[in-house]
Amino acid sequence: MAHHFQIYKDKAGEFRVRFKYNNEIMFSTEGYSSKSGAKDAIASIQKNGPGAEIVDES
Repeated sequence: MAHHFQIYKDKAGEFRVRFKYNNEIMFSTEGYSSKSGAKDAIASIQKNGPGAEIVDES
């Protein structure tokens, strides 16, 4: 599996989402109090990500 979303619990007990590509973490989300919140975040990224604008602040 070259890329995937990973839901995990952090040390504070919150659910977070990581996106991994070739086993490297590309980004992770804020913490959510429920697993359903983390799953909603994944759904939002999948729905809205492909059309997201690129902002170059370099």
